[in-house]
Amino acid sequence: MQTIITVGRQFGTGGHEIGQKLAEKLSINCYDKELIKRAAKESGLCPEILEHNDERPTNSFLYNLVMDTYSFGITNSNYVDMPLSHKVFLAQFDTIKKIAEEGPCVIVGRCADYALADYENVLNLFIYGDLQKRIERVMTKYDVSEKDAKDMILKKDKQRASYYNYYSTKKWGKAETYDLCVDSTVLGRDGTVELLYQFVMDYEKTLKND
Repeated sequence: MQTIITVGRQFGTGGHEIGQKLAEKLSINCYDKELIKRAAKESGLCPEILEHNDERPTNSFLYNLVMDTYSFGITNSNYVDMPLSHKVFLAQFDTIKKIAEEGPCVIVGRCADYALADYENVLNLFIYGDLQKRIERVMTKYDVSEKDAKDMILKKDKQRASYYNYYSTKKWGKAETYDLCVDSTVLGRDGTVELLYQFVMDYEKTLKND
């Protein structure tokens, strides 16, 4: 196994679970929220700041100015005079690269495909799904009304798109941005995992034949 897999996802598609199950099936590590903890530890940034800014661009000057007082431990001169939201992005960006250098893995979200654009043997996947089915899933998972579920989906997708489009040179959710886009509401989570597993295996064969 040589491949590093990045997973972009719409909210309510089960992208986290799909990434995790795919990693288990491939016997490699999966990084999602774990990436935040590691980025905080390695950068010296306060974990709560990383959590609050996770996949959410905050361009407010006042916010950055006030919250910057809580980002203790930054000693790297490159971080000086940089907006807090940029510090958070760079901390995750550096951590993603370090994780990739350690070997094959699955990395969920956080512009991982952009961070690893210069790396070989990277497969960039995107999980999307039918809106109504996503609404039903969110209603069940979070025990909220249909209206609240839809609002959650639209808000979260907007945040992820804004974050990705702000820091990346590509467009979040656009087919040409990724190697494969899959509607997880067609085959379900387990079926989607099987499909992606086969895709990765076939990709691995092309590497061996080169």
